[in-house]
Amino acid sequence: MEPQYTGSQFLTGSPVPTQDEKTWGMLAHLSALVAGIFGFPFLGPLIVMLTKGKESKWVESHAKEALNFQITVTAAIWISAALMLCVVGFLLLPVIGLAALILTILAGIKANNGEMYRYPATVRLVK
Repeated sequence: MEPQYTGSQFLTGSPVPTQDEKTWGMLAHLSALVAGIFGFPFLGPLIVMLTKGKESKWVESHAKEALNFQITVTAAIWISAALMLCVVGFLLLPVIGLAALILTILAGIKANNGEMYRYPATVRLVK
């Protein structure tokens, strides 16, 4: 179920997001890849949500979706790391990492195209 937007929710008052909003929506998703290098992939979307999310519901929606996904992925990675004590973690960890990479890039592309994206299998803690 995708959120519906009214014209008053965008910066320009138009029914479609501006190019600036699309770019920040994309950065909300892709910033997780940069922050992930340092081990905290949820920090990128969180920073976008706290800074640009106040200016645009479009950006806020993408940042919250990305944040929820990255929190879910971080938890899954921690569980996989714990499961490395038995062989399951060694198989699960690369699958989670590859899926997270692909879905994050896909979400960034969708946001830049002006579309909403809902990550599959995501625990939505941030509403």
